[in-house]
Amino acid sequence: MGRRKIEIEIVKDPNTRQVTFSKRRTGLFKKANELSILCGVEIAIVVFSPGNRPYSFGHPGINVVAAKYLQQEPELSDSLGNPSSDAPDIEKLNLKLVEASSDAPGIEKLNLELTEVLTQIQEGEKQNETHDEILKQDNVMKLSELKELRDSYKELHDLVKLRLSDIEISVCMMLLAQDPVVGIKEKSIISACLSETLFGMSHTVKTKQERKQYQ
Repeated sequence: MGRRKIEIEIVKDPNTRQVTFSKRRTGLFKKANELSILCGVEIAIVVFSPGNRPYSFGHPGINVVAAKYLQQEPELSDSLGNPSSDAPDIEKLNLKLVEASSDAPGIEKLNLELTEVLTQIQEGEKQNETHDEILKQDNVMKLSELKELRDSYKELHDLVKLRLSDIEISVCMMLLAQDPVVGIKEKSIISACLSETLFGMSHTVKTKQERKQYQ
């Protein structure tokens, strides 16, 4: 089933309406902050909660943007050819905007804190992406190291086996030179001892490899 389209209408339950307002307000301010960073624009947003409490976001500041707008508004009205009868309504809206930004206690400080929090969230998301990438690379490196360790162990095993075979031949030759009968009897004993030594060395190397793998 596809996603159902949510009908846009006023939320009837007061508590749900307040929760919806808080979530949507945070999302709105976050998008405004992203827009100001990505496009290098100055932006100001003023909203009133269902309880008639003002909230605002501004970059670089709500007062800065409002003052700049008030300075440019008359010139903009003239250039667009707006009738002079609209001026009182626009002036009232501008006054309300300035009053809302000035009456709210510490509103400028809250705007700065909100901007910092949003910036920290974005940095945290980037750090998480970087951390995940490092973990992937680290896992690849560990697999490569284990493969190299396995190959080294195999080479060492072959070298030890070859060396023990040489030692066995040398010892047997020495025994045969001293006493042929004793040399033949002792050959099987020497072979068994050397095989046990080879197994012990192989077990030691394997144990070290397993310890390194679990560290």
